[in-house]
Amino acid sequence: MSGLRRRDDAGAATAELAMTLPLLAAVSLALVWLLTLGLTQVRLVDAARETARAVARGESVAEAVALGERVAPDGAVVTVVGGDPVVVRVTGDSTGPAGLLGFVPGARLEAEAVAAAEPGS
Repeated sequence: MSGLRRRDDAGAATAELAMTLPLLAAVSLALVWLLTLGLTQVRLVDAARETARAVARGESVAEAVALGERVAPDGAVVTVVGGDPVVVRVTGDSTGPAGLLGFVPGARLEAEAVAAAEPGS
């Protein structure tokens, strides 16, 4: 029976790895992008909260907005909407990931904070 050859599975693991590696890389990139979105949202919330607290303490709107812009991500817009209670909205864009997930668009994120005006301010 020398004419029959034994089937060799030596390359199967390499082929399976070659097929799953791009998928694992894409999932990793997606998780990093979601983490980036979460961190951007937290910075927007912090900026809105700091701005609302500053206006509620009696600081001028311009000073409070400047404080919020220092906390917010680059390009975010800080807007004081109401006076009593103080309502602040912060909006910003987060760019989409690159590479394998280049087709995923960026996201527009928004945060709002409300603070009661402090007495005597």
